[in-house]
Amino acid sequence: MPTAGSLCWHLGGPTDSFRDGLDPFTDGLGFLPYSNGVHDDFAGQPRRRVYRDMVGRGVLPAGYASEDGVGLYYTGTRLHEAVSIVPGIRAWQVQPDGTGGYQEQPIVARLLHSRS
Repeated sequence: MPTAGSLCWHLGGPTDSFRDGLDPFTDGLGFLPYSNGVHDDFAGQPRRRVYRDMVGRGVLPAGYASEDGVGLYYTGTRLHEAVSIVPGIRAWQVQPDGTGGYQEQPIVARLLHSRS
């Protein structure tokens, strides 16, 4: 499942690694040519708003946000699907809208069955 460590594979994303606030991390390895917003649904944190604002303003390139518990499964550099063992959560494709804002598309996570 995604963690802040997933940022390193992408071009970057918002991080609180430098201080208590969220700053853009733009020095990822770039194996995946998108930005990445993790923990997109953490209550009491501005991650969702900040990530979308950074994409809309061009601070970060278009990319994918994931709610906590969602894994992003890529084939090569193309997002193949989102997966999870938690019902009802999702990922989001986030792109700038050309006017300083953003547009988003929900990606329903395929539910994986947990092993007992």
